[in-house]
Amino acid sequence: MPNRLGKLLKNLILAIVSTLLITALPAHSAAKTLLVLGDSLSAEYGLPRGSGWVSLLDKQLQIEKLNTTVINASISGETSAGGKTRLPALLAQHKPSIVIVELGGNDGLRGLSLAATQSSLREIISLSTNAGAQVVLLGMRMPPNYGIDYAKRFAAMYQGLAHEKSVKLVPFFLQGLDDIEQFFQPDRIHPNQRAQALLLDNVWPVLKPLLK
Repeated sequence: MPNRLGKLLKNLILAIVSTLLITALPAHSAAKTLLVLGDSLSAEYGLPRGSGWVSLLDKQLQIEKLNTTVINASISGETSAGGKTRLPALLAQHKPSIVIVELGGNDGLRGLSLAATQSSLREIISLSTNAGAQVVLLGMRMPPNYGIDYAKRFAAMYQGLAHEKSVKLVPFFLQGLDDIEQFFQPDRIHPNQRAQALLLDNVWPVLKPLLK
């Protein structure tokens, strides 16, 4: 009887210790899902598969041993309205803890209403945060030939939304890509393979704290 009682006590102690160890695991050890909702800049348009900044991000996460699955839901030619339409199904399917929003550039290039773009981006942020995800908004700018006033209002739209919705902002996703010949494809719109690491460098400092 004493031996049996001793074994029961030992098993009970082991069970308690195991439970304490599990509950004491750091929060960042839990698996995360990161959803990228973007357009051609994130969809590897004109690039070899696996060479875009989202693919480089996935590799960076593995190097740093951050337990995060990357879902790239970007589509070339996507607008903010299109992203808003697709997002509910993506949130339901993947249940991301972080959503990176890289949209609006095509809206601007097509001359769509700034008010409509702002409304769509606001809804994308709200849908994401209401689903429990943190949001990183990637700011874009318009070329000066679209008009100085329009370009200023377009850039300010991202800053305003980030402040209004209290989400993280990368002020200008294409920061540092000033050399058209060196960093862009022949269409002079889409960054080339050489530029992808710079795009990741622009996103990483804002994103990394959310992963831990």
